Amino acid sequence: MAELAALARPYAEAVFLMADEKGELDQWSKMLGFLNLVMSDEQVKKLIDNPKLSKNDLENAMTGICEGQMDARGLNFVKLLTKNNRLSLTSEITSQYEIKKAEKCGELGVKVISAFPMTDEDKAKLSVSLSDSFGKKVTINVEEDSSLIGGMIIRAGDKVIDGSLNSQIKQLANKLK
Repeated sequence: MAELAALARPYAEAVFLMADEKGELDQWSKMLGFLNLVMSDEQVKKLIDNPKLSKNDLENAMTGICEGQMDARGLNFVKLLTKNNRLSLTSEITSQYEIKKAEKCGELGVKVISAFPMTDEDKAKLSVSLSDSFGKKVTINVEEDSSLIGGMIIRAGDKVIDGSLNSQIKQLANKLK
């Protein structure tokens, strides 16, 4: 998980700096959101994993899918991710971008990785609690990861709160040794 974050960080920072400079933060949020939607499609995943497909063909396919939903810079970003075999980082890039965008707007972007789906009520309660803790308006981006077994991991900037059952089991195992 940390490895994906490290690989995605330079892309997220570059996109954020460019979008901020051009005053296109919301536009890039929409384009990255669309790219995430594309990347979650099973047929697209099969296309990306197809070893018989050349990078050039994959690039053409991806830009064809995204054309009309992304501007020229967005399509160039898709080409860059394709050439560097980084399309799989789209979700993490988007997450990091949204956190940076929220911080720019005076909010604190928080990434929540939950073992189970969170209801809107759960998200609202957590948002209020985190807002009180951090003293800022909090924007929550939730991802599911069933490998956590239970609980959640909360990332707010450099601060990480690991309340996952998986982590607690590991801590208990270390104490028993």
